[in-house]
Amino acid sequence: MRKLALAALLATTGVASGPALASGLEVDVAGEANGTVSIDLFEDVAPAHVEQIIALASEGAYDGVVFHRVIDGFMAQTGDVEFGKLGMDMRRAGTGGSSRPDLPAEFSDINYARGVVGMARSQDPNSANSQFFIMFAEGSFLNGQYTVVGEVTSGMEVVDAIKRGHPRTGAVTGAPDVMQAVRVID
Repeated sequence: MRKLALAALLATTGVASGPALASGLEVDVAGEANGTVSIDLFEDVAPAHVEQIIALASEGAYDGVVFHRVIDGFMAQTGDVEFGKLGMDMRRAGTGGSSRPDLPAEFSDINYARGVVGMARSQDPNSANSQFFIMFAEGSFLNGQYTVVGEVTSGMEVVDAIKRGHPRTGAVTGAPDVMQAVRVID
């Protein structure tokens, strides 16, 4: 079993529960939030999505990617490996994916509770690629609409410290928090 820990130069604590642990990542994050966030990936719930996240992390594709859309009381979104790298024109962040194909939806009955990690997508339910989001609070209106890929097991106080964006759009201006390094861990 691998463990996905999102180590973000962010402090860690907090524990969540969910489906069986499948994999994990470690993400070093810098910015207003600094510390480590650990995420268990649910390979049994969303095997294709978890496989894609692990492949991208293993290639270093997530290294240097910013949290480009952060809405207080809702979620923090990251993972645009095409247009979301630190130093790029942030006006395009959130519009890209990766060179890998988009994924068919793997919807489940898991509730979008605080700490749940989901895959971002466009209007097409089968368009998730590389971007993902972490819930700040419960969002059951997302249930059955977005693929759940995991859950934070420690470091929610780090997630809570991520720089917020515009109250409606979530667009982060200035210097956004960034995932400096993302590693797959066992």
